[in-house]
Amino acid sequence: MAEDDVLVAGQGPVTVVAMHGIQGTRSAWMPLARQLADRCTFVLPNLPGRGQAMPPADARACSLDAGAEVLRRTLRSYVRGPFVLAGWSMGVSVALNYLAGAHKHPGQPVPAELLLVSGTPQLNAVRWFEPAAPGALLEAIASRERRLGLREAADHRTVAWTWESIRRTDQRGALAQVRCRTLVIHGSADEDCPLAHGERLAHGIADAELIVLPGAGHGVLTQRTPEIACHLRARWSAPLA
Repeated sequence: MAEDDVLVAGQGPVTVVAMHGIQGTRSAWMPLARQLADRCTFVLPNLPGRGQAMPPADARACSLDAGAEVLRRTLRSYVRGPFVLAGWSMGVSVALNYLAGAHKHPGQPVPAELLLVSGTPQLNAVRWFEPAAPGALLEAIASRERRLGLREAADHRTVAWTWESIRRTDQRGALAQVRCRTLVIHGSADEDCPLAHGERLAHGIADAELIVLPGAGHGVLTQRTPEIACHLRARWSAPLA
């Protein structure tokens, strides 16, 4: 089994490196990648324990730092030139961790733009899974997987380890250090990351733009694919600077 599992989809001039959420896989991004195949090239890694990526050995291998390292390897291997760094749900947290760690990794590629979808700067303020005994946590993970209608899902033990690694995270202090152009997309009816979390992202990053999708829940990438694609097609009508 390969250490990393990366798919390249589309053949457009705008390169988008997109990170998925805690329970899903890169398949969360595929509907949007198909809609924008002529405009974008999506580079889609799976985090440890998803798809064909190496299973994690323990909770430390499921941390945001571990996710950021997957992102670094992906960029070294697959990206040349300007790119958009995108995240959905926990993928937003991975993207923010990557940017915050730039001082530890001289020469780390910097995105031309950020796309933050259904995310939060405060994982310690969401209640995806209440602290519980291991058996109860695994059942809660299975229940949320069904509720979100995930087409592909991570191994439940991997999700439990990931949640244990990230649930105390607060990234609000890092938002002011983000210097790239940023678009935040959030559903008004998101129960997993309520709209206030998207507003915190947009207000904390200088000059970030916030698009609120009325009535949309956490799974906006599949619920509102054509609408999001329309916004992005207009935004990326010119090459990235």
